[in-house]
Amino acid sequence: MRNHWGLAIVLTAGCALAAGCVSAQAQSKDTFSPMALDAGFGPMNLAEPATPPEEIIRQFAAKESEFQEALNHYTYRRVARVQTIDDDNKVDGEYYQVDDVMFDLTGKRTEKTVYAPESSLQRVIMSPSDMQDIQHGYSFVLTKEAISQYNVKYVGRQKVDEVDCYVFDVEPKVIEKKIRYFLGRVWVDATDLQIVVTNGRMVPDDTKKGQEDLHPPFMTWRQQVDGHYWFPVYTKGEGILHFASGKGYLGEDVHMRDTIKYTDYKQYGSTMKIIYEGKDVTPPQKQPEPQTKK
Repeated sequence: MRNHWGLAIVLTAGCALAAGCVSAQAQSKDTFSPMALDAGFGPMNLAEPATPPEEIIRQFAAKESEFQEALNHYTYRRVARVQTIDDDNKVDGEYYQVDDVMFDLTGKRTEKTVYAPESSLQRVIMSPSDMQDIQHGYSFVLTKEAISQYNVKYVGRQKVDEVDCYVFDVEPKVIEKKIRYFLGRVWVDATDLQIVVTNGRMVPDDTKKGQEDLHPPFMTWRQQVDGHYWFPVYTKGEGILHFASGKGYLGEDVHMRDTIKYTDYKQYGSTMKIIYEGKDVTPPQKQPEPQTKK
């Protein structure tokens, strides 16, 4: 997000998330704990796993690629809400948009905006990188094609609710301009070898005074939707970002709160197959009920 003060910019459909979960100064110190972990997170087991971490990484990256291919054949609804919070902890501005991620008549992936009231955000504006994060970054998938861009370090083993997980820290090896990367921590189901929780932030930020584009840390939870793959269902972030070019002499701190919900997953088309561990596990298509004569 970008701050409204002292910026000569054109408002577009995009945005730059002004305040997320921690200040820009704090982000470099703490990349994977934007908020306290829920009570559902058990103690961390730091013992080395029976399977070498490198092999676990290889296997879960391959499974994430399978998941991404399956997700590419599902439609779903995404509800994004971005709010600024005043000193009394009340909402004083909001961006809200409902989009259906679907396919056009040619079968091409597209998004249709279902509901988008006028934004009431006053202290910040949404930037193109914010929209990129909402559309792709928050539902981060670490595929075998993308994993070469990251350093992935085994942390330990931990339960998330009743799901036994391997825990990894993830950071980009190199950050290139105009490309968004994930920096943080992921929890991988020890049985299904898919990410079930993502905790971190998208990088890079632009910290140049007068053109700051800052982004919030976030947590995304996944849930089994079709019995085989873990789909994103909820993203939450909250905190404060510091704009040096704000309205005050020392700049401006903006408290932000954002939530993304993903619902109504539906398999698209009858020709798509879901391959899980080398087997065709495509759910059977419902056949139309025969009509009876009256």
